[in-house]
Amino acid sequence: MTQDQNDPVRGERRLMSRRSVLTTMGALPVITAATSVLGATEAAAATAAINPSAQRQTIRGFGGMAHAAWIGDLTAAQRETAFGTGEGRLGFSILRIPVGESQADFGRDLATAKRAAELGVTVFASPWNPPASMIETFNRNGQTNAKRLRYDQYAAYAQHLNSFSTYMRNNGVNLYAISVQNEPDYAHDWTWWTSTEMVKFLRENAGSINTRVIAPESFQYVKSMSDPILNDSTALANVDIIGAHLYGTSYSNFPYPLFKQKGAGKDLWMTEVYYPNSTDSADTWPQALDVGEHMHRAMVDAEFQAYVWWYIRRSYGPMREDGQLSKRGAIMAQFARFVRPGYVRIDATANPASNVYVSAYRSGDTVVIVAINKGTSAVSQQFTVANATSASVSSWVTDGSRNVAAQAATSMSNGSLTVTLPARSMTTFVTSLSGGSSPSPSPVLSPTPSPTPSPSASPSGGTGTGPRVAYTMSSWNSGFTASISITNTGTSAINGWTLNFTLPSGQSITSGWNATYSPSSGQVSAANVSYNGTIAPGATVDIGFQATHTGNTAEPTAFTLNGVPCTVV
Repeated sequence: MTQDQNDPVRGERRLMSRRSVLTTMGALPVITAATSVLGATEAAAATAAINPSAQRQTIRGFGGMAHAAWIGDLTAAQRETAFGTGEGRLGFSILRIPVGESQADFGRDLATAKRAAELGVTVFASPWNPPASMIETFNRNGQTNAKRLRYDQYAAYAQHLNSFSTYMRNNGVNLYAISVQNEPDYAHDWTWWTSTEMVKFLRENAGSINTRVIAPESFQYVKSMSDPILNDSTALANVDIIGAHLYGTSYSNFPYPLFKQKGAGKDLWMTEVYYPNSTDSADTWPQALDVGEHMHRAMVDAEFQAYVWWYIRRSYGPMREDGQLSKRGAIMAQFARFVRPGYVRIDATANPASNVYVSAYRSGDTVVIVAINKGTSAVSQQFTVANATSASVSSWVTDGSRNVAAQAATSMSNGSLTVTLPARSMTTFVTSLSGGSSPSPSPVLSPTPSPTPSPSASPSGGTGTGPRVAYTMSSWNSGFTASISITNTGTSAINGWTLNFTLPSGQSITSGWNATYSPSSGQVSAANVSYNGTIAPGATVDIGFQATHTGNTAEPTAFTLNGVPCTVV
């Protein structure tokens, strides 16, 4: 992606061909004025069945791009809005930054990346151009100044990517991954790569890169760019994430059968998009609901594990220039604040009624349901959650007048929940399979959260039965996520808790949620945060973390809560 064309600020260039591509390839028609919700009769939809046992992809997160050189850096306050998870926050858990073309440029986005990393956000980077000394020009279909990486500079380029990764690490940011090239197949203003060149680099040089590798980041999810990687076992072994952009990509092209066939152990990320356009205000309503459907289809149809917007702060983006959430941002937050890294998408009836879209996610006993009603009438929607008990349900809604607004708690009875989805709205529901409390997930924050209750001496409630712990691990070549459910099996409440366990050799925590973890390896203590210090009898608290490993993917064998041995299930 190049700089946007809303205005010529900071020397931004014009590239109208992208606009033309989007127009001719099916971007949705522009809705230029907000439309009021119609007071039509409430309709009934078919039951949306949720099956927590039918697990799909593991979610890495939702996020956006920061690019200080092109539009200026986020302010300190805007970083909190982007990556915080509370009211009025976006809840982004992924940050994308550019790779500088020279070492003099490496620090441009460091301040935002460092704060994001402190908040447990996954940071990755994409290059637009190699250093000038590594580039040659050539004639590409009449473009006489087209740029490409010199073939004799492939090894040096891999070391350039390593230098950026090392610089960030030395300054407090452990990059999760680095891309080979941003949009190699739409490079009028940057560096072109053919699929053959990409495979050659991956085969011969990507193995020396010191972090996870992303490729090919095609601008329109062009499968002819990624198919050769999947069909070459050596190239595939040296890539960790198949990345794609979705500019003008039709929904019919979202599924990727070849990835499902050959991509075992690899991630599939959507690493850049704006939708449906960059010309309208992000507050145009109900057009902002189009973003919700787009995200739904990216999760359900494409089965992406990450969804990353272009600029975080822009007139068409999730954050307005004044630092406040836009309507598009509120829609993104309905996913990002509640579907946290490590959650797994589970089966759900995706389209129970015309204009209604449903997806569901699970972490331990916590289930999150995201429902979109694009219709002009309210819909009575029943959800059934297999093998669930009766439980409290929290919910948040965005519509024409509300932004991620908390609603009165309701209840699910024997796995059944019937609610009204307002006309032109998006609602997120959070509940528990076991009937325990389900706080909205949140990453570990730095500095340490406010003081919490002192741990009770006996978390078992005096029954003689220890707490119950369930540990679920999802691993890839050099990392994993772990979800931990802690259930109070006693007859009295636990007021303040610390869970202790030992990570196997070679494993190290990089970020976590719903607890404060210390240290990052060896004998680890996970202490409650401000909102989940009390566990009622029979209730469950869900926590989790993301970590690296050096080949050992064993699980901890024993846990204690406030010194009391736990039953591991």
